[in-house]
Amino acid sequence: MKKLIVLIASLFAAPVYADSYLSPPDLPPLSAVSTALNNTPTVRAATANLGVEAANRDRLRAGGYETSVRLNSQQRRTMVPDNRYHEWDVSLERALRLPSKSRIDNELGEQGVVQAHYMLGDALHESGRMLLASWFNWLREFYQTRQWHAQIDGLTEQMRIVQKRVKAGDAARLDQLQAEAALSQAQAQLAEAELRLATARNELSRRYPAISIPENPILPQPVPVTDGLDVWQQRTMQHNHELAIAHADTRRYGLMLSRSEADRIPDPSVGVRFADERGGEEKVVGVSLTIPLPGGGRKASQQMAAANQLVAVEREQGVRTKIQTETANTWLATQSAYIAWQASETASDAMRKQADLMGRAYQLGESGLSDLLNARRLAQDAELNAINSRLAAAQARYRLLLDTHALWPIDADEEGHDAVK
Repeated sequence: MKKLIVLIASLFAAPVYADSYLSPPDLPPLSAVSTALNNTPTVRAATANLGVEAANRDRLRAGGYETSVRLNSQQRRTMVPDNRYHEWDVSLERALRLPSKSRIDNELGEQGVVQAHYMLGDALHESGRMLLASWFNWLREFYQTRQWHAQIDGLTEQMRIVQKRVKAGDAARLDQLQAEAALSQAQAQLAEAELRLATARNELSRRYPAISIPENPILPQPVPVTDGLDVWQQRTMQHNHELAIAHADTRRYGLMLSRSEADRIPDPSVGVRFADERGGEEKVVGVSLTIPLPGGGRKASQQMAAANQLVAVEREQGVRTKIQTETANTWLATQSAYIAWQASETASDAMRKQADLMGRAYQLGESGLSDLLNARRLAQDAELNAINSRLAAAQARYRLLLDTHALWPIDADEEGHDAVK
């Protein structure tokens, strides 16, 4: 029974993503992605910033005014009669924040926490973009390296055939030299590809240690993006953290403007005083009210706040335009990349068939070795281009899904990021 309870509790405690996010087999599991993103330095810093803004909210709630205690001690001397008296007084004084200012300060504190959550979401989003780019960079180098291995296997077999024909007197020594040169060139290309693969793997594993790198990753199958640009624009604008930050910044500067306007009326200070004079013959109790006389600095502060708000409004509009442009570019990239992948697959298939025909023609003595090697080189280039086009098409679509929060959990209120109360 206890084991059953533990099992049920673990099921409820585990993050559930299936209902909201995709889980394509050619990408890392969602649980690993969530762990990897939450442990990036950028996201950890943004998470720590939640505590900073929560403390700042409490500071604004409390206000900056404190109670002042003043103690005075003095000696009084009268000439007629000649007497000396010890006198003292104590006073308490505190500035009072006006209710309108207190309300605005509370709103500023809450706005800071809200903005910190948006900044955390933006950090998750940017980390997700970097992870997606690193993953596809590794995939690209992996399949290019595999393709170079296949090319070397074919050239090695071709080298063996040429050597037999040279020994049999059916081929010139020049053919063997051409075959050796082609094989050496391919081996040099393989060495460079393996270096790029090792670099990409190292970058992926060090930046995201929670991501397990598979031995045989699945080659993505591109999927066309059928929805129009307007649909993706709307989805992106609804879920964009950068725009939310800019909008929150505009609201924050609006509150700061309201605060500077409220500051045109100074906060009064009230106090109470108790004094012992003439050696205790007189007891004095009094109250005080202090009202500062406003100067030109308050008006200048208000003007500066109004200018800052205008800057924030224009900056928000700039961010909106930037996001719309980036979304359009990404959507166009998905359309172009899918068409390019289809064309490159057709070209690669044709080049591969041509190389096979040239191979049979060479075996029958109907074609020279240079023609065969050239056909193999063109087929290799076409296959590498097809791999790049395939991965570019898949990556562009996943980038579009990521930007609309449909691929990975990149919101600040997702698993592992509790709201600051």
